[in-house]
Amino acid sequence: MTVPLSVLDLASVAADGSHAQALAGTLTVAREADLLGYRRFWVAEHHGMPGIASSSPPVLIGAIAAATERIRVGSGGVMLPNHSSLVVAEQFGTLVALHGDRIDLGLGRAAGTDPLVSATIRRNVGIETVDDFPQQVIELLAYFGTIPALAGGQGSRVMAVPGMGDSPELWLLGSSDFSARLAGMMGLSFAFAHHFAGGDQTPLAFEVYRDAFTPSVMLGEPHSMVAVTALVASSAEEARQLALPQALQMIRLRSGLPTRVPSLEETLAHPWTPAENAFVDQRLEHQAIGTLEHVRGRIDALAASTLADEVIIVPQGATTDVRLSTLRALAA
Repeated sequence: MTVPLSVLDLASVAADGSHAQALAGTLTVAREADLLGYRRFWVAEHHGMPGIASSSPPVLIGAIAAATERIRVGSGGVMLPNHSSLVVAEQFGTLVALHGDRIDLGLGRAAGTDPLVSATIRRNVGIETVDDFPQQVIELLAYFGTIPALAGGQGSRVMAVPGMGDSPELWLLGSSDFSARLAGMMGLSFAFAHHFAGGDQTPLAFEVYRDAFTPSVMLGEPHSMVAVTALVASSAEEARQLALPQALQMIRLRSGLPTRVPSLEETLAHPWTPAENAFVDQRLEHQAIGTLEHVRGRIDALAASTLADEVIIVPQGATTDVRLSTLRALAA
């Protein structure tokens, strides 16, 4: 590979497992990623999804940072419309105060859940919409002291403690050209979610980001990362088979029936329809699933087509051991 690799972990909950086992698996993968030399280890905010245990990224990031030594740890991402910018600044300011310059704060514009759950998180009081996202980011930067205090508000009369002077490395995340353009205009690092928005339009988002980029106090030139699903196996057929549990989980989610990650045995026993098989093939076509040579080639091609500075892989598989196998193969 020609670019640094990082890991995005979803704290997957197995059909026959527990939340405790899912989070223990995330810590195991994080320790291994640290030892193998990966650059970053991120977790994402999801709510009300039986198969994902990372509903509280700041808490999980603290545990991961305490369990590792070198690797950067962060969110991919925190869904800012769900939260007060002040609370996010205090949470990540605390993480920086505890763990120093190893903390990343990736910010998402979506809610990461359905409208009912999002409204419940905010208790129906002053519910923010995605249209408020740019203003929330500006408020957050003021709380960290990255930009001057806003008159009568963030950083002046209202202060984040910890937070002020304790800024993490900030990223904007996205799966569209809106987020790409906003990240460029604000002079922030940008990460694109090719792992679920993958397709031929991915390079366009990076072009939009670079064209819109304006140097800022945070970043002098564009810096970007692309996320891709990855699974390394001894053959293409084995890789496709091992990737099926998450594919079936995605199919169920899209059908309005979210579940935990099914076992490989349950997945193979599933009566796959032609439409479902077509969905799997289309999804895997844009990801890095196959032999080590194929996966490396896909990652290099994605980095070349986007000119991304980094690649963050989302390892697949129904078990922690399968995901670890991919990390070890790519690190070697």
